[in-house]
Amino acid sequence: MYRILLADDEGIMLESLKRIMESNYGKECEIRCAKTGRAVIEEARTYPPDICFMDIQMPGISGIQAIREIQQFNRSVIFVIITAYDKFHYAQEAVNLGVMEFLTKPVNKKRILEICGKAMERVDQERKKRSDDLSIREKLETVLPMIESGYINNLLLQEDFQTYQDHYREFLDIREDYGYMIVVEFGDMQENGALSNAVGASVKASRFYSAFREIVQGFFDCLVGPVMGNTIVLLVPHAREYVEYEERVEILTKTRNMVHKLESRIDSSFRCGIGRTKELGSAMKESHREALKAIHESSSHVSHIEDIPLAQKYDGEYPRRLESRLVKMALSKDLAGALDCAEQFFDWMKRQENADQEDLEIKALELVMLLEKEAFFAGDVKYGFRYRGGYLREIAGCRDTEELRAWFLEKIREVCCNIMDSREKETVTVVERAKNYIRKNYQKDISLDEVSRQADISPYYFSKLFKQETGKNFIEYLTEVRLLKAKELLAVPGCSIKEICAMSGYSDPNYFSRIFKKYEGVTPSEFRERLG
Repeated sequence: MYRILLADDEGIMLESLKRIMESNYGKECEIRCAKTGRAVIEEARTYPPDICFMDIQMPGISGIQAIREIQQFNRSVIFVIITAYDKFHYAQEAVNLGVMEFLTKPVNKKRILEICGKAMERVDQERKKRSDDLSIREKLETVLPMIESGYINNLLLQEDFQTYQDHYREFLDIREDYGYMIVVEFGDMQENGALSNAVGASVKASRFYSAFREIVQGFFDCLVGPVMGNTIVLLVPHAREYVEYEERVEILTKTRNMVHKLESRIDSSFRCGIGRTKELGSAMKESHREALKAIHESSSHVSHIEDIPLAQKYDGEYPRRLESRLVKMALSKDLAGALDCAEQFFDWMKRQENADQEDLEIKALELVMLLEKEAFFAGDVKYGFRYRGGYLREIAGCRDTEELRAWFLEKIREVCCNIMDSREKETVTVVERAKNYIRKNYQKDISLDEVSRQADISPYYFSKLFKQETGKNFIEYLTEVRLLKAKELLAVPGCSIKEICAMSGYSDPNYFSRIFKKYEGVTPSEFRERLG
């Protein structure tokens, strides 16, 4: 069924159009008529049309003005203008408004039916597109929980997940760089600080999982993980690295309300633990551990790691943010930033009450070893049991705090430089290996996947690395190598173009000729002629 709205101030024209359409399309069309611009707009609101035949000159509001008004609340209407005025500016305005056709009166029956048929085809296409979009959206809604679960699983279980994280974040539309974990534990009742019947609860979770997702995502803009035993993990993306006190209180309040709603809708008891905000990536494991600790070391239904007595508490005020920033700067190869953080950290150590040289030495050594360990787990430096053999002797040789400061800063510098050298050397090694493979095998039908396998890294990461190092993508470089060989062969008498094509790695002489001309500006034959 197509809804057609006819707008014209001439009754004869309206009746004529209506009769033509009814006689040819019968019950396929539902037709309404209007004689003024105002009436057209009102009809379009109460009776949303698929197609509208509009006269420009009508009493009061003109056809062009009526189209503009209708498009504000319904962009899908297909407009056809019929007018007695053959003026250029009308046609121009019609084009700007996306009108499908501009017809000048008188219009014969054949032309009207032709245009009507064309408009109906477009309506069918739009309906199919909307139906396909809805179908895709329904399928996405089906797979989205699995993708969210996969992302959280990989964050918690995969040691080296960084390579694929960008794909997940793009698909899930995660724009924040930080996040925190909420662990939701469920069971029958609380016994000895834990919820009982964990096995039975995990079986029951498969039945209430959909309702659970709907409820928690009504409170937090979060990703919902899989059922793991009698727990489900929520990942809440966050814009900033830290959650201030007021925001923490707000998160706790929302979580308590969420637990209340879960228990009112689902036949289970729930408890929640909340971890600190961390950078999205491997650091989320720590937020998950903190969330579990918050559950197990608190008798409350909802608890935040910051509220747990002695939970990672320092005797005094510890510069946790400064330490995190130092590690982050070093791992991101920001030498100046890392050294600045190290200076600030050493100044903090010196300001501690009753701190002597030995206290400073132990803390400096602890931080250097922490940074080396983080660099190792990030895959940036080598690490060994005997690598720090001289550290204690070197520290013992520092005569005062300023010599210790110099040692501390030098070790931070060494770690940063080792990270930079390691990454640069590895990048160069990988790319050189790939280039050598291409130069040796250019005459074969080699692909990006094949070369990245030879380099022993993922195709996606290899592609980025190769472009970054050479300034060309894989296909551009391969083409450059092949055409260089082709030009050498064209200078050799006796080789046919077909033979040179095959020897350069191309199976189709026509394609080879097109590529050659695209890059060199002439065909292989013309290039050979120029060489004389």
